[in-house]
Amino acid sequence: MSHSDEDAAAASWAKDEYLVAIKLLLRDKDKLLIMKDQWGAWDVPGGRIRKDQFNEADEQILRKKVDEEVGAKVSYTLGDIKTTMRLERTDTGRGKIRVFAVCYEGEYTGGDIDLGEYGVEYKWIDLKTEDLSQYDSLGSWVPKLGSYQKEHQDD
Repeated sequence: MSHSDEDAAAASWAKDEYLVAIKLLLRDKDKLLIMKDQWGAWDVPGGRIRKDQFNEADEQILRKKVDEEVGAKVSYTLGDIKTTMRLERTDTGRGKIRVFAVCYEGEYTGGDIDLGEYGVEYKWIDLKTEDLSQYDSLGSWVPKLGSYQKEHQDD
């Protein structure tokens, strides 16, 4: 393969690249924990899996993300993967990125919420009645939870 063929292959690969995130749908009965970051985006705990975390179990990665974002005192029982989401946004220094998120459900069992350095607000929303579109802003994950919410409205 020539150098120009390698460049073309790399460019083609990059346009189809997704980063992978792991998220926690932290539930307290019919309530779901959501957080707002300093950029105005609404999210659930979790984040991108880093290169150095490749060999770690999902549970370990998720626990680290939860500790960073809502505090180490928060305890939960981790359940199964409940949904996936995709988001496209502009990332500082990288331009347009696509993120694919795998979302585990967890049942909140206690502990005080202590937002990390990027969090500015949190709330427990009612999954059966909340209008998720009101949380739509650039980079927000919460509006992407419509199919997950629908499952719980039908309960």
